[in-house]
Amino acid sequence: MVLDYYKLSEQPFGVTPDPRFLYLSPTHREALASVQYGVTTGRGFTALIARPGMGKTTLLFDFLSKVSVPAKTVFLFQSQPTPRDLLMNVLEDLGLQDHSDDIGVMQRKLNDCLVCESKKGKPVIVVIDEAQNLDENVLEVVRMLSNFETSREKLMHLVLAGQPRLAEMLATPKLEQLRQRISIIARLQPFNAEETYLYIDHRLRVAGYESDPGLFTKQALALIVENSGGIPRNINNLCFNAMSLACAVKAKRIEADVLQEVIRDLRLDSHVENTPEGVKPETKHALLPRATKSPWFSGWHRKLAVPLGLLAVLGGSLTWKSRHSAQVIDPLKFPLQVGLAAASVPSSIALTEVSAMSPKQFVDAGNIAESPKAKTLNSPLSSNLRTHLPQKGGLESTSVVIVQPNQTMYRICIEALGRYDDATKTKIRELNPGLLNLDQIRRGQSIRLPARDAVRGNVRASAEQERITANQAGNR
Repeated sequence: MVLDYYKLSEQPFGVTPDPRFLYLSPTHREALASVQYGVTTGRGFTALIARPGMGKTTLLFDFLSKVSVPAKTVFLFQSQPTPRDLLMNVLEDLGLQDHSDDIGVMQRKLNDCLVCESKKGKPVIVVIDEAQNLDENVLEVVRMLSNFETSREKLMHLVLAGQPRLAEMLATPKLEQLRQRISIIARLQPFNAEETYLYIDHRLRVAGYESDPGLFTKQALALIVENSGGIPRNINNLCFNAMSLACAVKAKRIEADVLQEVIRDLRLDSHVENTPEGVKPETKHALLPRATKSPWFSGWHRKLAVPLGLLAVLGGSLTWKSRHSAQVIDPLKFPLQVGLAAASVPSSIALTEVSAMSPKQFVDAGNIAESPKAKTLNSPLSSNLRTHLPQKGGLESTSVVIVQPNQTMYRICIEALGRYDDATKTKIRELNPGLLNLDQIRRGQSIRLPARDAVRGNVRASAEQERITANQAGNR
């Protein structure tokens, strides 16, 4: 559908390493020439280093297709976990079947093949792609392959291609002998803006695009340059998705708004909850997660942030003043947890006058059980209630408990109040408006409890009310 809409003979931004679509930037042309020169001069080892997505594989396929002399070629792109796997794959690509587990036997068979091909005037070229994944033992066998030679020439030419980690591996002391044998090292660099334009145009022309002006507007191309990092694979992904989206909306030319939507779709940070610490993308492009600024810190939101913050501070201070002008502290707003061992707490209820405290004094009353103002009972602690803070609220005193693990409201009330009846439940609901279900309390939750006398008073009042109601009913 996309190809027909834009009158293309094939997909210009495919994922296969087709040498026909290879665009030779100055660094790509130099790297290709270096690899060719290393082979034609019989240097033995050549290395090609580039970041992922730079087109190493495409360049190597193009190199093998342009070898000037008849040659036997081996291209290894899969992982070679062991030395035996490496030798076996080389022999198979050369047309030799070997089922021996003896590495020495395999090396002799390979040497005989190399001598035979040399007599025919056919050099053997072995290309190992993604060489940064090779184990040190496998790289040692690769080094030994360079020993297949006569007094006049090398019988095998090896090209090691890999990511920058390959260069780091070769720089280690353990691989010094292999590094000394690599006489030519070629590198690929990302495209600049002009090279990115020419790369896109080259692939479109190869695919049969002939319309003028170009398929992408200048603004769209600028977004591709900014978000691809000059890496061909990223450019292909952006262009492929942009063409698909533009075709869906019936756009003959691809504008910047289409690229912006594609960039949002391809960006990974919107799909990742937390970016691992220490991860720093080397380039700014669409396929790597990157930090994004929140819209609340830009534009008109930023202008409103300061006045809204001042209003919030002013409102908070007025609220605090109104709440504390009556010298009453809400324990649910200022929870105080006293970390005392069970043996050191003298009572399950510690009575302290706090109605006259300021908020700071209330919070600073850390060891409340040891305060000189504390009035405590001498009975031993019979529960694991974390703290009981008496409060004066109106005409009656209250206390605050911090719910401990596996505690229930029934157990708290029995230990603190000596009862758990309807009158107690009613009083607890009055003191804790936010506590909707007394059977569902959680660890660490602050709960205000009435005083024992208040509960008894409520019980007596409730009984008296029931007696009066019963007498009135009897009089009728």
